[in-house]
Amino acid sequence: MANQKGGVGKTTTAANLAAGLARGGMRTLLVDLDPQCNATTGFGVAPAAVHPLVLDASLTESVTATDVPGLSILPGSRSVRDVERIAAQARAGSTALAGHLARGLSAWDYCLIDCPPSVGELTRTALAGSSEVLMPIQCEYFALEGLTQMIEVIRDVMHDRPGRLAFSGIVLTMHDASLELTAEVEAEVRDFFGEIVFETVVPRDVAVAEAPSHARSVIDYAPRSPGARAYTELCMEVRDCE
Repeated sequence: MANQKGGVGKTTTAANLAAGLARGGMRTLLVDLDPQCNATTGFGVAPAAVHPLVLDASLTESVTATDVPGLSILPGSRSVRDVERIAAQARAGSTALAGHLARGLSAWDYCLIDCPPSVGELTRTALAGSSEVLMPIQCEYFALEGLTQMIEVIRDVMHDRPGRLAFSGIVLTMHDASLELTAEVEAEVRDFFGEIVFETVVPRDVAVAEAPSHARSVIDYAPRSPGARAYTELCMEVRDCE
């Protein structure tokens, strides 16, 4: 899950998609690579003192189970030193972190990585260790700013690791069908990107915002809400793309 702009629903999408896949019977791991650690705390898990990606131990030793059957979390860390270590190794051209990430995740059917809101080395490291990238975009014009730069970063990783990374798609978030602006942004995105935009749109829904404060996904917190329905449908689209 990657987007250089904050506040577009990236962490929310990562958390709810992970919960939905787990509820669908998939062994799912949510990897928190964002120093804000919202994906971690959103399920009631404490951030790690040291990020598992900078430890020599197997990643499976750092995984924490959640209350959602089948969903585990590799917790993030708020340590500035850890972020600097990961970034320094990535800038030096080291593939050790990406390899560490790839080797440690084979026990799960799905591994979702919540990236920080940037195109920096943490995001590049995540992309280098992933097979697909999904980009949430808020239905506002400012959310489209910098999109070209994010896509260029994705293309760079695809070029450096041919055949490894694919563009899974774009999902429109905070969709308000009553606003003309929303319709304009959606039309523009679908016209430009075509089939890589998911049919499912995630609506503005207070239940989606409330769920993390209860350490739950919206699917568990308010299963009949529009947000829960949207993320369930997104899970089905993701699985159909396999």
